[in-house]
Amino acid sequence: SGNYYNQGEIRKKELEQSCCVLGIPASDVTVIDHRDLPDDPAVEWDTQLLATLVLKHIEAKNINLVVTFDAAGVSGHANHISLYSAVRYNVCKLLRVPPWAGAGTSWFCWCRVLVLESVNLCRKYISFLDVLISCLLPRDALFILTEEETEQAKRAMRCHRSQLLWFRQLYLLFSRYLVVNSLRLL
Repeated sequence: SGNYYNQGEIRKKELEQSCCVLGIPASDVTVIDHRDLPDDPAVEWDTQLLATLVLKHIEAKNINLVVTFDAAGVSGHANHISLYSAVRYNVCKLLRVPPWAGAGTSWFCWCRVLVLESVNLCRKYISFLDVLISCLLPRDALFILTEEETEQAKRAMRCHRSQLLWFRQLYLLFSRYLVVNSLRLL
């Protein structure tokens, strides 16, 4: 729930406001508040527990595309890395069969996973200049935001007032992730 600084309720509201800016209805926002999954940049979450929760959400919402962090978590945040590990665990273990599928079919067959590429610090903060580099490097998907989409993303980020520390202000100004995102299939 984002309760690292005892701001869980504030951060839930900020998330809903941010999603609203992005056109995501509150009914499509799920916040998991589980005692074994604390919001803490130093805590690695239990892979099997998180994998089970993620899979239940995928099945309940009939999701056919998941976008997640890669093994470096973009910022090195242990919770982000744990999320990647849980999704990878589900993909590698092929845990479930959708109720309508035949034997041997897994959720992976009907749900694709894209993993957001972590880049080095230099590339992370060169904004639109990373577009050329990203275009030249191999990837499965590349999203280049328009100026309008970039401004919308910034407005959504600004909804998270409780988290807008100085370094996130710099992120809003210089991050390539607000302009270009390279992804690979998991």
